[in-house]
Amino acid sequence: MNDKIDVKKDLATYHARRGRFDVVTVPCLRYLAIDGQGDPNTSSEYAAALSALYPIAYATKFASKRELGLDYVVPPLEGLWWADDMAAFTVARNKTRWNWTMMILVPDWITADAIETARASAQRKDPAGRTQDVTLRTLDEGLCVQTLHVGSFDDEGPVLDALHHQFIPDNDLLLTGTHHEVYLSDPRRTAPHRLRTILRQPVIRA
Repeated sequence: MNDKIDVKKDLATYHARRGRFDVVTVPCLRYLAIDGQGDPNTSSEYAAALSALYPIAYATKFASKRELGLDYVVPPLEGLWWADDMAAFTVARNKTRWNWTMMILVPDWITADAIETARASAQRKDPAGRTQDVTLRTLDEGLCVQTLHVGSFDDEGPVLDALHHQFIPDNDLLLTGTHHEVYLSDPRRTAPHRLRTILRQPVIRA
């Protein structure tokens, strides 16, 4: 094996443009996923979810390299976000009312059995964690509108408002599915004003 495979480089939908809303078709993809609720900045549930998700993702990667000779870059963290009243997410930004599913893309060649083996390995290291709550899921979003947001997560509100209430209706589209974010930057290592996040909304033709 020479270079690591970067699966997101082969997917056009992992590239978005700042200041532009693009209509794209997202292929059916598989993810490691875990659900939760509450403010991601303060919720112990959110921290526990990531502490379960990443060990399985990395155990899967290492097994792929060891057993198949296929090494790859672990894809970026992604999230599905919603609230009973979406204004709590897009405008009011009331994070205590948010629901979420955090996800990491799984390459095509990874089998469900490989995931279960990786889960068992992670669970042995952290038996009290939430590894049992991580599942392998398929997400078929299809037609979507997306843009690249550069800046703090807290500054997303106006962009989402423009997406939901201007671009989508102005282009004879209707919201469907769940708001989706792809985190291209690591917030632990990147200043808030430099964070790069793909904001994606599934739609249908009106």
